[in-house]
Amino acid sequence: MDIIELLKSAFLGLVEGITEWLPISSTGHMILVDEFISLNVTKEFWSMFQVVIQLGAILAVCVYFFHQLNPFSPSKGPEGRRATWTLWGKIIVACIPAAVIGILFDDFMEEHFYNAPVVAAALIVYGVAFIVIERWRAHKLEVRVAAEGVRPGSRPAGAHFARPAEDTEPTEGGDFGSITRLEDLPWSTALGIGVFQVLSLIPGTSRSGSTIIGGLLLGTTRSVAAEFTFFLAIPVMFGASALRLGKYVFLDGGTFGMNEISIMVVGCVVAFLVSLVAIKWLMGFVRRHTFTAFGIYRIVLGALVLAYFFVIGPMSGLV
Repeated sequence: MDIIELLKSAFLGLVEGITEWLPISSTGHMILVDEFISLNVTKEFWSMFQVVIQLGAILAVCVYFFHQLNPFSPSKGPEGRRATWTLWGKIIVACIPAAVIGILFDDFMEEHFYNAPVVAAALIVYGVAFIVIERWRAHKLEVRVAAEGVRPGSRPAGAHFARPAEDTEPTEGGDFGSITRLEDLPWSTALGIGVFQVLSLIPGTSRSGSTIIGGLLLGTTRSVAAEFTFFLAIPVMFGASALRLGKYVFLDGGTFGMNEISIMVVGCVVAFLVSLVAIKWLMGFVRRHTFTAFGIYRIVLGALVLAYFFVIGPMSGLV
């Protein structure tokens, strides 16, 4: 085992754990990091590693939301168990579009889209999308406040007082939408969010970013969009990892020695631990803040990527 390679793997796990859940594209970051910190492995192993390392991140979701996702929880009654099974049904339905497109076009996308220009373009385009959508939502909130006299965090008067404030009114962070609870997410909206998830097959888009944008456009609050995004990742990532592992072993003829196994384990463990922190942080963040900051980050990063690969790199001989 090479300690340097393990340290590289740990750093990649750190990047994966942070960027998988923030709407800034984990795959895009992994591709970019590889330009500066490359594992001493085969091209086939690297292609598989940057997908399978996501297993560590997804296990963090399973642990963090274990009670909510577990239909066999002893503390849940018949109604709670039915609600959990219904949630899983919506998750599976939402995963169908990306699963179909991913299986059919996996090789094509890996060959044509896994490069710096595509990543940079996706970072910028969806960064702009986040800013535009949040400004549109802010305008809707201003119109609603002007028309109804509703203030963020306030309770309505009269008959409406009996309803929970969070179900009807925007929060102090301006988080509002017609779908304020995950339990109220319609099947059609779940499928619609799944269609938006197809966009994330292009590296640099961000799986969480595309599904959150879909949720916001389809009427969910930021917190509902983020939470459903976490849950959608479970079958998607397990499926993508199984697909890449199968391709690596059966099509590419790849093998796992002690070095490869160690790299995989270290990367996944670090991604798992970092993801626990990132998920908790993001769930708190979206209740109080918009996604505008992530949009700005994406635009700046995309511009830096273009500058490096088309100006700085060629001039310095690094690219």
